[in-house]
Amino acid sequence: MSFLGALFGLLAGFAAGAGARLLLARLDRGARVRFPLCECAVGVLWALACAAPAPVWWLPVQLAVAWFAVALTVVDLRHRRLPDALTLPAYPVVGLLLLPAAFAGPGPPLAVRALCGAAAFLVVHAVVRAVSPASLGAGDVKLSGSLGAVAGAVDWGALPVVVVLAAVITAIVGVLSARSRRPREGGDSVPHGPGLLLATLVLALVPPSGQVLALAGVPQG
Repeated sequence: MSFLGALFGLLAGFAAGAGARLLLARLDRGARVRFPLCECAVGVLWALACAAPAPVWWLPVQLAVAWFAVALTVVDLRHRRLPDALTLPAYPVVGLLLLPAAFAGPGPPLAVRALCGAAAFLVVHAVVRAVSPASLGAGDVKLSGSLGAVAGAVDWGALPVVVVLAAVITAIVGVLSARSRRPREGGDSVPHGPGLLLATLVLALVPPSGQVLALAGVPQG
């Protein structure tokens, strides 16, 4: 790990987390978060991203995913909703960051994987929502496309890994929520947004090199 990189990420992330907390407080469907929850969460994630051995051109994508992950997870866990004011702008943000990453890194294959990943995640989550509305919220569907683009940009193998990992995280959140027995806005439904966000963030820490399945121990044909 690069100490200077981690330190820079921590300080910059602390400031970005403060911005997230203030923005959430101003949104109509946001949340009021106590200091320094967002600051510390974004700071730690940015420190990890800045210290990780990833290409410089991929770092902005990691930082953006971390920021959205913290901001949206806070709202979803507290109020069982994902505000459009954050899920919809994630599309142009991710697109603007992936475009230069494609030119500076792997080239057109990254862009193709990102587009296919976004479309695949949108279709799959929309179908699940249509078949079983209690399983996914509309906000989860709106969020899925931007996260699918990031996962696809990492590697084709990242797409199924994100789906499985997100389901595992959601199950853990459900168990923890049941044990807390604390009434939440939105009833007893288990939010899937945090699982999607955290799973995508974990995969985003892997440089887009087509090695996701190899890292998981799956032989490549």
